Amino acid sequence: MNYILFDGDVRNALLPFTYTKPVADIRIGILTIREKWENYLGLTTTTITEEYLEEKYPMVELEKNILINSSFLPTKHLVKKIKELSKNEAIFKGEDVIAFYTSDSQEEINFDDYKQIEFEENILQIKNTWDIFSVNAEALKQDFDLITEGRTSQPIPEGTRYINKENIFIEEGVEINFAILNASKGPIYIGKDAVVLEGSAVQGPFAMCEKAVLKMGAKIYGATTLGPFCKVGGEVNNSVLFAYSSKGHDGYLGNSVIGEWCNLGADTNNSNLKNNYAEVKLWNYDTGRFAKTGLQFCGLMMGDHSKCGINSMFNTGTVIGVSTNLFGSGFFRNFVPSFSWGGASGFTEYKTNKVFEVAEIVMKRKEIIFDEKEQKILEHIFEETKKYRKY
Repeated sequence: MNYILFDGDVRNALLPFTYTKPVADIRIGILTIREKWENYLGLTTTTITEEYLEEKYPMVELEKNILINSSFLPTKHLVKKIKELSKNEAIFKGEDVIAFYTSDSQEEINFDDYKQIEFEENILQIKNTWDIFSVNAEALKQDFDLITEGRTSQPIPEGTRYINKENIFIEEGVEINFAILNASKGPIYIGKDAVVLEGSAVQGPFAMCEKAVLKMGAKIYGATTLGPFCKVGGEVNNSVLFAYSSKGHDGYLGNSVIGEWCNLGADTNNSNLKNNYAEVKLWNYDTGRFAKTGLQFCGLMMGDHSKCGINSMFNTGTVIGVSTNLFGSGFFRNFVPSFSWGGASGFTEYKTNKVFEVAEIVMKRKEIIFDEKEQKILEHIFEETKKYRKY
């Protein structure tokens, strides 16, 4: 069977992260949504996404296909139901389709012609940007069980203080020096070749993926995820960093989501609670205005390739677009459009030739080539987001 992950109707609600990637490639818990599905299915997947992303994330259609809504996170029972699907059958959760069987000869899908199967069990669905951190604890626990089932952790290094050893899993090549690992409130997963430097204090649920680094004296509260090659210091609480991003120094990051190839300068801080304890609002790309989140704690959403200088300050409920370069004193706006250059004193447009120069240098440091595919994606986002750059 051929499995295809599609964005569904949540794509715009997950901007700015889905400007640069399909919904399936969002990281939550330990794995990306795609990695979760491929682990459960035992097969690779392809993607139906925005046209400008298709060259990097292609779709392969065969004679028989099952399409899966990427906003839903898999479970053993759900995957079993999906594998049992026959032609003209679909699985729903309320009004939302989870998965359906189709053939390459079907030009249009009319679910009125399908046998609709209701999935009764609880299941995690990512509908908004803030869901990425707000349900990260449960997603992390599910991934921990999936990844560690039937496997044995590497031994906890001598000199490490720990609580609830059974809830700690360490992969090969990990270096831990005189750290504190407290897994009493949730699991702690430390990926291959990751490094935890002296004096780091970690409270689960927590995951750091392959070759991630915790700097000396880092203070981490769950549920927090550091994607592959991320480097983090200072204080972090209930936040998700996708991959290749750095918060290498002191400062606070809480209830936040940071995309790929981002860098937070030394002593960068974000607020995650309003002074009046009121509900936090976030910028909504569809309506062009701020919308209620239903959350009292909500911090920073930062799109891929964005950077901020030392002593940067982000207010409660701030959304930063793709490829921004922020600096200067004072709080930034609660919404900074993609390809903006500046700070509290004002912005100018961050030209793509300069963006490409920086991206090439930054990615080369991780031995990754900033190729024509990446350039075309950023060029498209630059044009698509012009309407927001009204400085």
